[in-house]
Amino acid sequence: MYSPTYGKVSYERMIEIIKDFIKQSPHSNYKISVGTDTHNFDYTKTVIVVAIHREGSGGIFFYDIKNVKKITNLNQKIIYETENSLDLATKLSQTLRDEAINLGINIHVDVGKNGKTSKLIPEIAGWIKACGFNCETKPESYAASSIADKYSK
Repeated sequence: MYSPTYGKVSYERMIEIIKDFIKQSPHSNYKISVGTDTHNFDYTKTVIVVAIHREGSGGIFFYDIKNVKKITNLNQKIIYETENSLDLATKLSQTLRDEAINLGINIHVDVGKNGKTSKLIPEIAGWIKACGFNCETKPESYAASSIADKYSK
């Protein structure tokens, strides 16, 4: 994982940083979001983001990049992005539970009511909810549609 603030960090170090961030203001409200976005070149660049937002006073985020064989079908890309987010959110949820941090995780999906992917919203949102997570779509899905989007280009 990478962080603009902390540089390259391991998954374990990311967890420690998240714990420290929450300890700085334990009575604040927090939102943890996971989102993925992709961008095509000769390959598909995949960026997955973990964002921790302290309501009313900013936040921190981490991202990871991987490159895979080019995915040209838009529906397949959205499913691939969602699968990546769900995989990381599931791992993160278990780790945080083990650390006695009981915050829900939102999955941010780069789909919205306007555009070619709008017809996928019910299917993707249902899948995410069935996995036990909340789903956010555009314009609220900033982890995918803003942060991950910025690093995928």
